Parts: sequence; structure tokens; C-alpha cells
Amino acid sequence: MLTHLSIHNYALISQLSIDFTEGLSIITGETGAGKSILLGALGLVTGNRADLSSLRDTQKKCVVEAQFRINDYQLQSLFEELDLDYEEETIIRREILPSGKSRAFVNDTPVTLSALTSLKRVLLDIHSQHQTLELSDVDFQFSILDALAKNQAKVASYKRGLSKYNGLLRELKNLEEEAEKSKEQYEYNLHLFNELEEANFQVDEQAILEDKLEKLNNIEEIKLNLSEGLQIATNEEYGVQNLLYALENKLLKISSFSKEYQELSSRITSVKIELDDLVTELESANEDVDFNPLEIEALNDRLQLLYNLQKKHRVSSIEELQEVHASLSNKVSQVEGADTQINEKKKEIEEVDNKLRDIANVISTKRDKVIPKLKKELKYLLTELGMPNAQFLIEVHTQEAYTSNGIDQLTFLFSANKGGNFGELKKIASGGELSRIMLSIKNILSKNIHLPTIIFDEIDTGVSGEVSNKIAKIMDDMAENMQVITITHLPQIASSGKQHYKVFKGEVNGKTTSSLKKLTYEERLAEIAEMLSGKDYSESALTHAKELLRQ
Repeated sequence: MLTHLSIHNYALISQLSIDFTEGLSIITGETGAGKSILLGALGLVTGNRADLSSLRDTQKKCVVEAQFRINDYQLQSLFEELDLDYEEETIIRREILPSGKSRAFVNDTPVTLSALTSLKRVLLDIHSQHQTLELSDVDFQFSILDALAKNQAKVASYKRGLSKYNGLLRELKNLEEEAEKSKEQYEYNLHLFNELEEANFQVDEQAILEDKLEKLNNIEEIKLNLSEGLQIATNEEYGVQNLLYALENKLLKISSFSKEYQELSSRITSVKIELDDLVTELESANEDVDFNPLEIEALNDRLQLLYNLQKKHRVSSIEELQEVHASLSNKVSQVEGADTQINEKKKEIEEVDNKLRDIANVISTKRDKVIPKLKKELKYLLTELGMPNAQFLIEVHTQEAYTSNGIDQLTFLFSANKGGNFGELKKIASGGELSRIMLSIKNILSKNIHLPTIIFDEIDTGVSGEVSNKIAKIMDDMAENMQVITITHLPQIASSGKQHYKVFKGEVNGKTTSSLKKLTYEERLAEIAEMLSGKDYSESALTHAKELLRQ
């Protein structure tokens, strides 16, 4: 509930500080005294947009601060969601600087306007004549039924399920679109993939093939040089091998005479051993050299295949060709596995769909059951409010498609006159009738859900006499379950409040200033008497005011 409001440098208000209590509070005042300014300040502190025109003195900042007692609202989770410290006495402050910059704070923590809007929904409901248009809003109509049906938890569960369901549908659509696009290229990609798969190339294959082909293309020169090399190494007369043997023998004969000769002899022996190995390998290489035109042709064909594949895929190496092969493999696999993915996604959607429909059916059934109760209570309250012939046609019909409100289509029609045609509230009901209907609905809701503080802005416009007494009774009834603040011009309603505040306008330092004060009993008597018969009220008006306050 709203416990305190302070306003500094806002519109016609220079400085205002006022406390509020539980129950029904009344605000009265002459037209133009500043009642709408109070509502504007409350709107500002709960997230409405503001500009420099809000400043009374454009050289100073405007500050509006509202204190709420929220221990009965179960708002801990919302505060966690908004990353705010939870306090049972929560203070919301809004500042408008002369520069035009706006700042907002909750318990001295800076917050965004969207955070204030989130808090406003659970803390303050300012009901103006404009708000009666909500009666024709299907979401608001569903919320009325759900409040009476105690559907809040089910509806929250349904909305979470619907969000998941819609997300899965989007995923399925993306999968199907991707599959369709991939299928268009599938045959071509499969051909390219199979072509590379059949080639079965290895990473170092090209270098090996090119090396082999180089040898075969120069086979005659290789054969000649290997043969001549062997001749030089092994010729019995002048061959390097025989000459080296002779040198080894010479040094062996003198190796025992000196360590120096022994080392030379060992080195020659090592050279001889190495030469013997080289001769063996030369002989083997010479024997292996064989001209084979078929092998050359096969190597040329294989290399040409690799060159053609590289050119086709616009790459310059086997490594890059392997990357192309892997990419094509992935594209082909995606198409071939798409049906499996799509079927799995459809199965998941079906499971969520079944659960969602079960919840939606429960919500629908409970709504249908409370409709007679809602119509009966509305009939009773509106009869009390001077609309005895008011009738509602409220029906729910299920449909296959899901909406944010379940699987129901809601018919919520109104007729003000006996035998009259039913129609949409905004088309059939007058402004005064809409106000009384909204008051009746708020009264019903207050007994079924924990509503925030509600402020009625002249909801009694266009009524008088006994109807105004009934409006006062309904507001008083609502105030047993919540804090109700009403701005009124009717003495019958003004006299019903637990406390009474007056907005008045005066002149301070040459400037018109609006102020708000809580009235004493004597001041309240005078205010109600003035509302009954004008500023020069009579003794009988004062007596009437006393009677109203005693009721």
C-alpha cells in the first residue's frame, strides 16, 4: 500500500508531503485545484515519461518520492528478477533535472523506466475514465475469468509451455527450410563427393607420383650414369674400389709404427666400408632401373586426375582438396540426416503440444464454470448501481489454435436495456455505465486476487443520489481487502472514507500553488457541507454533512 508521497517542484506543487493509511481514502477539491497533478506525479514516479514542462522552477530539479509497504505482496521474486534489494518499506524516487535528464531509484538503487513499469503493475492501479476502455480488451476480459477461476498458476504454466512450443515450431521451420535448400544442391554435391571419394587420394600422393614420373621420364640418362658410375668404382685396373683397397694395405703396413699412421689407416678403412655400401646400393639401383611405358602412362593418368580435381574445385594442393571433400561430406550428410532431425523435432513438438493442450483444457473448463458466478455478481452489483436491466453474454468456445490466452475464443457482450441487443461494451455502454461496470469488476477482483493500491479518478462522474451511496458502499467494501483512494465530487462518497484529503490552490510568493492536506473532522464537515450546497453552505447542509459522516 502507498504510505507516503512527497512532491517537490512539480507543476503547480512547490513542496508537498503527505501520509496515507489503509482502507478508503477520499480526495476532494475544486475543479482545477490540482487533483490531476497528484495523479501525474504518481504516474511519474511509476514510470511515465516526463519533460521539462514538469518543472515548476526550471532552475531546480523535480523530485517525486513514493513509499510503499509491500510485505503482503509476495514480490521477492520480482525484486530478484529486477536485481533490486527487497525492502518491506520500499521507496521509489524519480528526479527530473533542469537539463531534462531523468533518473529513477528504488531503495536508492538506480533503475530503468521499464523496471518502474514492472513495479507499477503490482503496486498501483490508477483508474481513470480512459481505463474503462480496458473492458473491451480481450486480455483483460480473460484476466477477469482467470481471477475468479483461480487460474493464475495454470495460465503462467501455459504461457511458459506456449513459449517453448512456439520456439520448437520456429526450429522445425528452420530445419525444413534448410533441408529444402540443401536438397536443391544435393544431387550435384553428391556427384562431387562421390567423384572425390572414388579418387581416394592421399595427402602426400602427388609429390610421390611426380617424383616417380620424373625418374621414369629420364630413365636412359639415369641408366647410363649409374652404369658408368659402377665402372668407375669397380674397374679392376683403375676403379676407385681397387685403388682404395691398395691404399688401405699400404697404411696397414705402417700403422704399428705410429699412432698417427694408425688413425690414418682407420679412417681409410671407414672410407672403404662406406664405398662398399655405396657400390652395393648403386648395383641395386642399376638393376631396378627399368623402362615401363605402361607405368608412365598410369602415373600420368593419376596425376592428371589430381590436377583436374584441383582445377575443378579451384584449389592448388591435395590438402585443400581434402578440405573440399570434408565440406561436401558434411553437406551430403546434412541432407541425408535432415529427415531424422525433422522427425525428432516433430516428436518433441508433439510431446509439448499434448502437455500444452491438457493445461489449456483445464483452464478452459475452469473458466466456463465461473461464468455463471461472474454474471450473477455483476447483475447484483449493477442493479445496486442503478442498472437493473444490465445483462452480459459471456461464453467461451474452444478452438484448435493456441493463443496467448489458451485455446478459448471469448464472447463478452453487454446489453443495458431489457430486450436490447447484445454488443461490445465500448459500442453499447455509455461512459457512466462503463465506469460502474469497471467498479463492479474491480470489486469482484478484489475478493479473488490481491490487487495493488487502486486510485479511482472521478469514477462517479454522471451519477447522483442513491447510486452514489451504492458506489461508496462498494468502494468501502473493496477497502476491506486493499487500499482504495478515490477522487470525487460527490458528498455521499466523500463522507464514506476513513480519511479525507483536500486539494486546494492558493498563492505563494506571487505564484499559484497547489497543496494537499488531511482534513480534521471539523474541516471535513465543512468540506462536505460545501459540496452539498456551495461555499455559503447553510446550517441544514452542515447537519446533512454530519448525518452522512455518521452513516
